[in-house]
Amino acid sequence: MNEHIRVAKVRLIGSTGEQIGVVDTVEALRKAREENLDLLEIVPNAEPPVCKIIDYGKYRYEIQKREKDARKKHTHQGEVKELRFRPATDDHDYQFKMKHAFNFLKDGYKVKLVIVYKGREITNKEFGIELAERMVKDLDEVGKLDDQMKFEGRNMVMVFVKK
Repeated sequence: MNEHIRVAKVRLIGSTGEQIGVVDTVEALRKAREENLDLLEIVPNAEPPVCKIIDYGKYRYEIQKREKDARKKHTHQGEVKELRFRPATDDHDYQFKMKHAFNFLKDGYKVKLVIVYKGREITNKEFGIELAERMVKDLDEVGKLDDQMKFEGRNMVMVFVKK
């Protein structure tokens, strides 16, 4: 960057992206200083090396922002959050847990929704099935069902992934 460029001639790209051509390094530095910007060596292995006139602070900020977004995308992939319900879950409790499921899906987690049957509730599976269908409908805008709902013993299990 700037005085650290040790070659005699460089291929210069202007601050707006236009090709200026092959110029002396001193001339390229002078043009960068006229615009109150920095001269950055983009492709050092080319013949001659390619340099661009840019605002280095802005360039570093954009790179850090891209790296942060890339890390954010991959942080929760594959992690599963589990929420447990009962067939007779009250409406407010249902909405509270579904809001959490909605946010987990938006953040990139997989969400495992489990409907737990206790005692004689297992004889009335239709209440749990109605609840499961309601869940699928409510989470439709951010997630989709990974596989079909299935019974594992006394539990009905569904896994949602982000759309």
